[in-house]
Amino acid sequence: MSEQNFPTSGLPDFPKHLGFHFPAEFAPHTATWLSWPHKEASWPGKIDTIFPVYAQFIKLVAEGEKVNINVADEKLKQFAISHLEKAGADLKNIQFFFHPTNDAWCRDHGPAFLINPTEKKKMIVDWGYNAWGGKYPPFNLDDVIPTLIAKNYNIPVAYPGIVMEGGSVEFNGKGTLLTTRACLLNPNRNPHLNQSQIEEYLINYYGVNHILWLGDGIIGDDTDGHIDDLTRFVNSDTVVTIVEESKGDENYEILQDNLKELKTLRLENGKPLNIVELPMPSPVVYEDQRLPASYANFYIANKYVVVPTFRDKNDDKALSILQSCFPDRKVIGLDSTDIIWGLGSFHCLSQQEPST
Repeated sequence: MSEQNFPTSGLPDFPKHLGFHFPAEFAPHTATWLSWPHKEASWPGKIDTIFPVYAQFIKLVAEGEKVNINVADEKLKQFAISHLEKAGADLKNIQFFFHPTNDAWCRDHGPAFLINPTEKKKMIVDWGYNAWGGKYPPFNLDDVIPTLIAKNYNIPVAYPGIVMEGGSVEFNGKGTLLTTRACLLNPNRNPHLNQSQIEEYLINYYGVNHILWLGDGIIGDDTDGHIDDLTRFVNSDTVVTIVEESKGDENYEILQDNLKELKTLRLENGKPLNIVELPMPSPVVYEDQRLPASYANFYIANKYVVVPTFRDKNDDKALSILQSCFPDRKVIGLDSTDIIWGLGSFHCLSQQEPST
């Protein structure tokens, strides 16, 4: 994979040095950003089945914050509104932006909002985007979404000039960032950078000071191991991490290795992580393809934590565990059996805009 030429930042200094940082997802949001699904190739033969549950997801999120949706044109906007009306969503809390996209995975192509709480300011980091190592061209429309949003808001943009996806990084809000070697060190992203060089970018552009690395992602994950299918912060010192109970499952050893490594890691304050184990659903297979079904791909909105479920015996167990992790929010499961055919779920589809 050849190196792409991305614009570089015109800011006077790195976001970190300007007092900006990327907050934890469980911090208060101003809004959630989405890109309305329209690419049939992402859900071949099934795209029509995802809209009712996608609209239900938006309905829930919009009960606690604004929802901003990227659409190509008025026709797609009206199509979206028809589904949102059927779901009973509060349209007063939903806004559309005419920003055409190639696909729906706003976690990865959407804006990385940073805040400066002292000055009550926001900025956006526009990382390079290459559709998970050039797997699904074209991606030129997705790649410019963060800058379009920044122009709309009239806020500064930083251009690190390297590839980075929102689903590959997880934050505790106190200076620690969690990621995977499988994704960030994959040569299909930034082959010219080593691990320590990538850490410099993470520190300078996300405003963190401590990087934790895990190994491989789950089977079926075409992102090369995104952290948001694997291990998630639920507060500043606690993670939930998925484990496979069946020793015969191909995820068993991967997830045991991940659990062992988590137990050796230390936070920015030197303390070990509190680790809560979350089960995996039984394998979800469609057209002979193992799909990356994981309860870890939940989205933390202001009012609810929305969790993908899979018509599985472990659904209720996973929801109960997550509810114990979020005493200040209601945990709600939404059937993701059709959505996961697109190889992602609610977290992959959304990107939060933090409050200052």
